[in-house]
Amino acid sequence: MQHSGQRHRAGLTALVVLTTLLNFLFPANVLAADRGAWAPDTSYTVGDIVSHGGRGYDCRQSHRSLVGWEPPNTPALWLERTGNPPPDTQAPSAPPSLTSTAKTHESVSLSWGAATDNVGVTGYEVFTNGSASASASTSGATSVTVTGLLANTTYTFTVKARDAAGNRSAASNAHSVTTSPRPAPDTVPPSTPGGLRSTGVSNSSVSLSWTASTDNVGVTGYEVFVNGASGASATTSGATSVTVTGLNANTTYSFTVKARDAAGNRSASSAGVSVTTTGTPPVGNKLIVGYWHNFDNGSTNIRLRDISSKFNVIQVAFAEPVGGPGSGRMAFAPYNSSIADFKADIALLKSQGRKVLISIGGANGTVHLDDAVARQDFVTTMQALIDTYGFDGLDLDLEGSSLSLNGGDTDFRNPTTPRIVNVIQATRQLLNQNGSGFILTMAPETAYVQGGMSAYGGPWGAYLPVIHALRDRLTYLHVQHYNTGTVMALDGRAYAQSTPDFHVAMAEMMLVGFPVGGNTQAMFPGLRPEQVLIGLPSSPQAAGGGYTVPANVHRALDYLIKGQSFGGTYVLRNPAGYPAFKGLMTWSINWDAFTNFEFSNSHRAYLDTYR
Repeated sequence: MQHSGQRHRAGLTALVVLTTLLNFLFPANVLAADRGAWAPDTSYTVGDIVSHGGRGYDCRQSHRSLVGWEPPNTPALWLERTGNPPPDTQAPSAPPSLTSTAKTHESVSLSWGAATDNVGVTGYEVFTNGSASASASTSGATSVTVTGLLANTTYTFTVKARDAAGNRSAASNAHSVTTSPRPAPDTVPPSTPGGLRSTGVSNSSVSLSWTASTDNVGVTGYEVFVNGASGASATTSGATSVTVTGLNANTTYSFTVKARDAAGNRSASSAGVSVTTTGTPPVGNKLIVGYWHNFDNGSTNIRLRDISSKFNVIQVAFAEPVGGPGSGRMAFAPYNSSIADFKADIALLKSQGRKVLISIGGANGTVHLDDAVARQDFVTTMQALIDTYGFDGLDLDLEGSSLSLNGGDTDFRNPTTPRIVNVIQATRQLLNQNGSGFILTMAPETAYVQGGMSAYGGPWGAYLPVIHALRDRLTYLHVQHYNTGTVMALDGRAYAQSTPDFHVAMAEMMLVGFPVGGNTQAMFPGLRPEQVLIGLPSSPQAAGGGYTVPANVHRALDYLIKGQSFGGTYVLRNPAGYPAFKGLMTWSINWDAFTNFEFSNSHRAYLDTYR
């Protein structure tokens, strides 16, 4: 989430073609700079020249490009030149210093030095044993792991660089590696975990810890079973503590733990422990979800333990990629706090019956899961963060080019864009690993969701396949009703942010569904009312646009929940409203503290009128 004066959450602004005005503002005699082939995620300046699809274009407005903003699609940004650009025929230099960094019985990890090119290197191809076609490829990274190899076998690798024009370099130096012998089967289970005990309890969760097991190779994780269930209700990746969530208030549960190793061997069950959850239910049945940001942006530095009790769900923002957007390796370190204190704060909030999630991405945390390696790195590192801090779930806050549809990917029900397919698969794997009580939320911008009704491609509607594929495990969707232009609603009218009409119209699109790309044969099905919240800025300082005064928010909710009209333009498709509609999300808790808790105080009092 980029807002005014902040480093996160950039809302996508609609492009409007005003040719006459642009010709006046950006005359053709600006000094030109040849930038080569057009590329996404690149800053361009007025007068720059790029090539795309065999044609040349002049930059008309300074901007940073996104997938979907190709020159033919954005005449407000690019003017086609007469004549064709000169072809790029110069190949990149050969990648230097190819070497291996690790190996197993079925894989070899390689790295090499970066090649150079007159325009720019776009990727590398790895060849095995002189094969005519690449065995692996990257999108610019200078390392890769080649998998699917035979044990105790020597392989010779070379690497070539390629550019956007399809030119390929000469091969790198050849590097030979012999894979490790296949290990003997491991049939020995770990020892039984001991000392199982409860370390915290709330009305919906129980925190447990135990002593570590031992194994002849190594313990890889633990599984927690509730009331003798045949399947694990919670898992860890080696940590000897976990919080089991999604429990009923004032109910006694029996827990046991098993250890597992990499070969799938499981220990005998630990001795059981019985715990009774507390009987205090949460206030009302509507939620306020708040983002707590892990950086100083001029608002307020507030500890997790000091967050107002009026927030039910706390989104810790953000886990971000390390090693570049395409690595998939995620990291999080608490700002202005020790890890021990941060974990203690999370445990305290959970003991109060509140949920603490880790939010992924934000505007600057671009996540590109373009291949299986990045996907598995993402799952592995996110699971480690979940286990370390005890998060109750994860939030997908993917912005910018993190989600964008490739050309030809036209069916939200069957996506083909690798970046989107891998996000779905990685999220599903994390949900399965952490059990049925693990929470999944999403916070997309309007262009990525409701914007998909008018157009489907590039960023427009790019969240729809993710929402649709994970709707069976989606706990809450809270679209950002801010930092956006006008958006078309179900009645064919375009509504502006900050108004009750906008909030009602955008929310009902998610409840009723809508034709994707205007195609009535491709209807996006609505979500259940209890899955949907409205996302709002907590103060005028928190966002570049979209702040709505509490009175207008309450008018919108009265109409949405009770069918009580405020006399606006938009008319609900369901006149009776949606009594199960879940509540509000805000960016951010920190900005709410900055304005003396105006958001949480006013909206908690209103939402608590619904029982």
